[in-house]
Amino acid sequence: MIQVTDTVALDDRDVEERFVRASGPGGQNVNKVATAVELRFNVRASSLPADVIQRLIALAGTRMTQDGMLLIDSREHRTQAQNRLAARARLVMLVREALVRPRVRRPTKPRPAAREKRLTGKKRRSSIKELRGRNRSGDD
Repeated sequence: MIQVTDTVALDDRDVEERFVRASGPGGQNVNKVATAVELRFNVRASSLPADVIQRLIALAGTRMTQDGMLLIDSREHRTQAQNRLAARARLVMLVREALVRPRVRRPTKPRPAAREKRLTGKKRRSSIKELRGRNRSGDD
């Protein structure tokens, strides 16, 4: 079980980890040891509520596959254990972000005083621009 919050936990059966060889610095160690982690989380088969699943899919973006798998890749550390922890931490952060319900926007109307102030400002700006450019001396 991967604990996300006090009330939400992800089942280990929904998470699949694959270890692959990482590229980059590390010398001979990179060529011999599979330290990078590819974490696959089956979002659609998870026990998360439907609204959380929808938000998670939207947040994941290109990391989601067609069959509902969330792919998280970690290859920033030199050890397999650190990369595994980093990938799981990234998954937890993504699920926590999806758990937050977006606030409902209630449309508001500007008050008459604010509307009047806006129109006064527009008229002032208009008069400033009107005075530019043309020569008003009658020499035209």
